[in-house]
Amino acid sequence: MFNPSRHEARRFLFEAWRKYRDKALLTDLEGLAAEHILHHPEYHALLEDPDSLERDWLPEMGETNPFLHLSLHLAISEQLAIDQPPGIRATYARLLARTGDPHAAQHAIMDCLAEVVWRAQRDHAAPDGSAYLECLKRK
Repeated sequence: MFNPSRHEARRFLFEAWRKYRDKALLTDLEGLAAEHILHHPEYHALLEDPDSLERDWLPEMGETNPFLHLSLHLAISEQLAIDQPPGIRATYARLLARTGDPHAAQHAIMDCLAEVVWRAQRDHAAPDGSAYLECLKRK
């Protein structure tokens, strides 16, 4: 299983954005990352600043970690590609019909995914797939 370190995950997003800006050849995953980055212009300067690779974003200070946010987008894209957990594509289609915006539909899913990931980290446990599906049903 691929389990990048925090630095490796951040460096991947940093490099995908650099390659996109330089019009260099991107892997499929880098292209997907660049697509998500394009939807977040508020992160562009951060992804061009090497100092951001080591910075912490603290939720208790009202901050959103841009690297985590973009990584969650990538995770959701992968889930949609393989319909895992089963039914997530149908949930996404329902949210897309309601919002009319693929990015907004992903953000609705992201709320549930972020909650499940946070609980897993807090409890030192595997993510609760049932809780994730239950949350998605309420969206």
